[in-house]
Amino acid sequence: MMNDVVISIRTVHSCDTEEEDYLDFTTDGLYTYDGEVGCLSYLETEVTGMEGTRTSVIVMPDQVVVDRDGMITSRMIFREGDKTSFLYNTPYGTATMNISTRRILRDLDEHGGQVEIDYVVDMEHTIVTKNKFRLDITEQKQMGENQYG
Repeated sequence: MMNDVVISIRTVHSCDTEEEDYLDFTTDGLYTYDGEVGCLSYLETEVTGMEGTRTSVIVMPDQVVVDRDGMITSRMIFREGDKTSFLYNTPYGTATMNISTRRILRDLDEHGGQVEIDYVVDMEHTIVTKNKFRLDITEQKQMGENQYG
């Protein structure tokens, strides 16, 4: 069963400079957990520059898969210590990019939890960005629950 959740997302990007760019946003989404695999989905907004795109995240014991469908289409597979490739489709064209996953931290249960991925994106053997991506997943309060104690 899919549960309504609030997803807080923080991304940190850096290029050749030491300066880091942060993007924080919170959105509503859907989440399910079967004891081993966590799945969530949410709609991107104008804050991320991917409005009109649905992002789905599947957190498995050995990898995390991020699927995007809509204005931006891609399927990124993160495996700690591995390098994977993906096609990044935009209205402006398609590029093949690579992801080198440095670390994946996950702490999920049926109520939500956290996922953090530390990775590097490169294209044609040139580093594009170093990234950290953190999701905090929290169950929404059900109607009728007294949230004031």
